[in-house]
Amino acid sequence: MAFPSGEAGRCANKMKEMTMLLNNKMIRFLLMTLALFVAAPENSSAAVPEETKVYQLAPGVYFRKCQTEPEFLGCNQGWVIFKDFVLVIDANFPNQAAEVVKLIRSQTDKPIKYIFDTHHHGDHADGNMIYKAIGAVPIASERTKPLFQTLGLEGFETSKKEKPDEYGELAYKLPEIYFPRKMVFDDGQMRVELLHFGHAHTGGDAVAWLPKQGILFTGDCIVNGAFNFTGNSDTASWINVIEQIKKLPVKTLAPGHGELGDMGTIKTQQRYFVELRKEIAGFIKKGRTLEEIKTEVKLPWYKKWTGVPILEREENIVHVYGELTK
Repeated sequence: MAFPSGEAGRCANKMKEMTMLLNNKMIRFLLMTLALFVAAPENSSAAVPEETKVYQLAPGVYFRKCQTEPEFLGCNQGWVIFKDFVLVIDANFPNQAAEVVKLIRSQTDKPIKYIFDTHHHGDHADGNMIYKAIGAVPIASERTKPLFQTLGLEGFETSKKEKPDEYGELAYKLPEIYFPRKMVFDDGQMRVELLHFGHAHTGGDAVAWLPKQGILFTGDCIVNGAFNFTGNSDTASWINVIEQIKKLPVKTLAPGHGELGDMGTIKTQQRYFVELRKEIAGFIKKGRTLEEIKTEVKLPWYKKWTGVPILEREENIVHVYGELTK
């Protein structure tokens, strides 16, 4: 096709622009597609996760970071693919559990045999029935048993009322296997140790430790950011639990909420409770009231870690004050 004088250059430039636009669109599409399964970042901040992503932490080991803003979708999860089965770490809410089952099915046809609940809270265990329906057995620490039967059930019934579209007629499912301190899965290639160190975020907290890879899935015993809920906790015991966790040679931390971390994240979590307790104890000694303490607690480094001022988690100040004055 012939172009009038001067038109050829303009047309060529236009075609070049269109080609670049198409290429950019293709690149964006590919990046969006690849974002589903990405390699774990070497370092991560405690920024609030605004999207859900899946990371491969090691061959056969996956971490699903769950969105918490602008809508809280649930907890982080993980799964480990053994030679003959799959072990999932934390059930999450029912709809998120169903999404994880789909993800695993896209990777392997091995049966999902076990679902390990790190503790009884609904965002970690309410989806048990989704896994039960496909033949998986829920597992938790022995100390969670009375908590599942009381607080867990109460929370589930509340969620059924608040989220009828998600919960519908779903029935609450308790763990079927409880372990006292340790339970091990080892097929010669993959090893996962389920460990209960004591009362931390809840009385029944347990973690999943992969010693060969140095990967630790912690549930809410360790979080990365402003996700610490102290309502069922014993913060003095929590500090001691973290001290035991620090003895593990952790390379990659997969927290219950927030971005991936490392040993530094574990130490920061412990520092928060150590310094919070120390500061509040000092104010109590000076005769400050709870209302005064709420406004005087500082810990300026907390905002750098979490992105929010410490007073955003006022309930933790109230909880620690209660522990120190009872």
